[in-house]
Parts: sequence; C-alpha cells; structure tokens
Amino acid sequence: MNILIADDNKQITEVLAEYAKKENFVPYVAEDGQKALELFAQHLFAMVLLDVMMPKKDGFEVCREIRRQSNVPIIMITARGEDFERIMGLDIGADDYIVKPFSPAEVMARVRAILRRIESTPENMDKQKLFVMDNLKISLSEFTVSIDEKPVILTKKEIELLWTMATNPNKVFSRDNLLDSVWGYEYYGDSRTVDSHIKRLRAKIDAHVHPNWQIKTVWAVGYKFEVLNEKA
Repeated sequence: MNILIADDNKQITEVLAEYAKKENFVPYVAEDGQKALELFAQHLFAMVLLDVMMPKKDGFEVCREIRRQSNVPIIMITARGEDFERIMGLDIGADDYIVKPFSPAEVMARVRAILRRIESTPENMDKQKLFVMDNLKISLSEFTVSIDEKPVILTKKEIELLWTMATNPNKVFSRDNLLDSVWGYEYYGDSRTVDSHIKRLRAKIDAHVHPNWQIKTVWAVGYKFEVLNEKA
C-alpha cells in the first residue's frame, strides 16, 4: 500500500517514511502542497498524512482538492494545535488530526486505526482487489494485469504470485511461504514449482519497462517485490 507524506520539514518526512516502511507501506514524500497534489494524481494511495503549513499550497487547500476526487483517508498534521485548525480540517473532510510534536509510533497507530475502520465496509471490499503501484495495475477480481495500461497476459497462478508479493512490497517470501500462500497448505509439490512460475512471470513482465520495481531473487531465501524508487 502507498502512503503520501506531505510536510516541508525534511526531518519529519524522513522519520515518518521510515516508520511507514516498517508498517509495509510504500512512502511517497512531498515537500509542498503542489507536489502533494501531483503525486496524488499519479499514484493510488491508501492514506495521506498532510501538514497544514506548507509552501505553494497549504494543507487545507490540498485536502479540499483531494476531497473533490477521492475519499482516501487523510490525517492532518498541525504545529500549533489550535482549535480552529482542527475544526477546519475535520470540516473539509480530514479523518483525523495530530499535533506537533508527535510520536511517529502514535501516527502509525492512528493510521492503522483508520484503515481498520474502513477496510471491512462493503464498498471497500472490491477496492481491496485492485492494486496500483507506479505503472503496474493488478485486478484480482478480474484477474488482469497491466503495465503502462498495456495488458500482460498471465496465468491465474502467476497473477496470484505477483499479487502476493506486490501487495507486500520489499517483504522477502521464502519458497515455502509462496507455496502456502498461492497453492495452499494441502499442496504437496516442491519449491521448484515456485521457481518455474517466477521464471515465467519475470519473462512476461520484463517484456515491459518497469524501472521503479522488480521481482528480485534473494539468494538462499526466496523472492521479493522490490521497490527501486519509492519517491518516483
């Protein structure tokens, strides 16, 4: 899952990005409001962390613009913690707010709490079957994959393998992990099944340009979906 972190304080964005990675998010960082909107137009985000005071466009303006097109969860970050800022943020569509200085662990706890609230709603069940990262799009409901909007013809098992790894970016899966996840605990094949499927999957996706991600072999362990340029 992607998370957008918008704040003009580099120290804050670096810390939040590191904590987000530990929660298996792929962080995208914007140093001003205009950049935040540009990134939002380019990627699908599960969560937005939005500072109020930013150059070019403030957090309120960015929040209003996002709300015109999306119901993505937004947590507003304010330095002063004044009542009018919290009220305004909630009135224009923010889901929560947090006051500086804050604990990054608390921010991630707020993120988890919001995602738990929305993930089980009926309208979000179908959305959970769609994964978009950079130029890759996977629909598990339709069993389709595209790169740069061009279809990639994969088998059902290849799509399930790609989905399992891509939705857990940078997480290393052993061959046994992938056998259990994709083929199930009752499957009695060996790890060579995974290797052969990964080989065919790579050949098909490598026919398309994807400079910001790859399926990487982790020697003596297994495989992972590696994000190469997290701010792309």
